[in-house]
Amino acid sequence: MTTDFIKKIRKNIYDALFPVRCPYCGKVIDKTQIACKNCLNMFPEISYRRFASGGYKCCTPFLYRGIFAAAAKRFKFANGGGYSPQLSAVIAKSISECYPDILADIDYVTCVPMHKKQLRQRGYNQAKLLARDCAEILKIPYIDALEKYRENETQHNLRASLREQNVKGVYRVCNKNFVKGKNILLIDDIITTGNTLGECCRVLEKSGCNQVICAALCDAQLR
Repeated sequence: MTTDFIKKIRKNIYDALFPVRCPYCGKVIDKTQIACKNCLNMFPEISYRRFASGGYKCCTPFLYRGIFAAAAKRFKFANGGGYSPQLSAVIAKSISECYPDILADIDYVTCVPMHKKQLRQRGYNQAKLLARDCAEILKIPYIDALEKYRENETQHNLRASLREQNVKGVYRVCNKNFVKGKNILLIDDIITTGNTLGECCRVLEKSGCNQVICAALCDAQLR
């Protein structure tokens, strides 16, 4: 048997054992698809726009409900990191639609970081997976611009009135020389009150960043 034939057999076995699934319903789909036909028909026609706390622009392709909330939960909590390329493709499309005049000036893509303890527990930072894949699609360099150096309460466990204070002083810039004078696209998986994204933007600007815009997979507050 030739080497190419053996590789093909191995690939067929891998595809049979680990089929690509629709992030939104779990149905097996072709690896070139971002979702099954039924779920694609439920995609909104336009992206959603709002502001994170502090007035920073943010866009999302979905509201956090129905199949889109299910996809976000599967991705974040059910060891679903493999869905990142499919989800990122939709986020990147939303970014291109919402920021056509700004996108060409973006120097770096980065993400909302996780504390090292939480990262060990989950095994991956879902926001970083999305940010790296979006950076590749948009052809913009990715950097780890921020770190979460202090633990805090999980945001979704808190009342909205407590969330702003909960994120104060937990993030810092990794290297001010990387962000000084730069335009940065900051990505997270879900925006609710916008306090987490807003605090990260504030820290970046305080360290000399020129401009920060945001994007997320789902908006859990906009109705």
